[in-house]
Amino acid sequence: MATEPADDTRKVYKSPSMQPHEGNIVSSHHPCENFKLPPPPNDKKRTGPRPCPVCYLPVEDAVASMPVATTPSPVLLNLTYVREEYPLVTEFGGSPFGGHPSLKQRNNYFDVKEAMKVHCGFVRGRKSGFDIDDSDLTEMEQHKGIVVVSAIFENIDEIQQPKNISEIAKKNVGFYMFVDKETESSLKKSNAMDSKKRIGLWRVVVIHNLPYFDARRNGKVPKLLLHRLFPNVRYSIWIDGKLELLVDPYQILERFLWRKNVTFAISRHYKRFDVFEEGEANKAARKYRNESIDFQIEFYRREGLTPYSEAKLPITSDVPEGCAIIREHVPISNLFSCLWFNEVDRFTSRDQISFSTVRDKIMAKVDWSVDMFMDCERRNFVSQKYHRDLLIKKATTKTPS
Repeated sequence: MATEPADDTRKVYKSPSMQPHEGNIVSSHHPCENFKLPPPPNDKKRTGPRPCPVCYLPVEDAVASMPVATTPSPVLLNLTYVREEYPLVTEFGGSPFGGHPSLKQRNNYFDVKEAMKVHCGFVRGRKSGFDIDDSDLTEMEQHKGIVVVSAIFENIDEIQQPKNISEIAKKNVGFYMFVDKETESSLKKSNAMDSKKRIGLWRVVVIHNLPYFDARRNGKVPKLLLHRLFPNVRYSIWIDGKLELLVDPYQILERFLWRKNVTFAISRHYKRFDVFEEGEANKAARKYRNESIDFQIEFYRREGLTPYSEAKLPITSDVPEGCAIIREHVPISNLFSCLWFNEVDRFTSRDQISFSTVRDKIMAKVDWSVDMFMDCERRNFVSQKYHRDLLIKKATTKTPS
């Protein structure tokens, strides 16, 4: 289990007060511009992944650096979503929730145009599955700024309270935790949730009528379709249910979006950069059926997928560590999220396998890409905990003192 990084790994540089600005450039001389990543500590006893130092602005300066204007979306200006009462199954894969887009439709969606209508889950509207109470939906639709979102299904994880959150973030940022009925029942039994459906900073939203039998596939709905669930939000930070947030949301957004002038950021895998290697690792770990993984990768290979090499630079990896995603909700990043979800819906739920195919197909049409930062930087702002079943197993097998 990764431990919380020491305080000196989260560098906060004092700087003159910054005023809101029209673009995404913080200043001509950013306080962190001379920050250099130090070499990793020489610890022979610890050879696995670990956090590394990250230079964050003080919260007040991060807040002041939030762009006034929305980042322009290249080519795509208007994105709407397919609504069908009775979607037809014409080819392999997919689900009623996703609407079973045909392969022709799939291919057309990668041809980015000024106005597009695509499959993006929820094809039957309120009857699609992943149902949410009206009062919760109304509250979610009212958010127009920033949300931090996570989910726990089948009671697989314990809720982790965010740390080091500023008062301005507590006031202005929405913290939402999606749970199913099983997880809600456990929370009620433990008296953890108050009458306002809150557990600490988290506002709990109960999901009814889940669209999939697999908890991990259900988790892909809020992970990849936050722009559908929060249609008026500008920025979102997704963290898996097993993660504990350690850094203020404004500081994360400034460091990974606003400072770089990007709209979608995700860390690359700490060890693997190649989809073919990722597929083999998934099979070895029994993450999914081997034949399904082989089918998906062979499908992509026939479309042109090649092993990762330095020839793809400046792209640094084809495999993300997808447990934390930082994004601005603009049409092109929303399209990417939709099409990534469609691949997860059609093929395996292992989103690391489909990520680069969707990214590269969109990149071939427009001047846009996903920013992939180092995994050690991700480990700086989130700490990974054990799943509940492993915690129980460790507790029951602990040797008496």
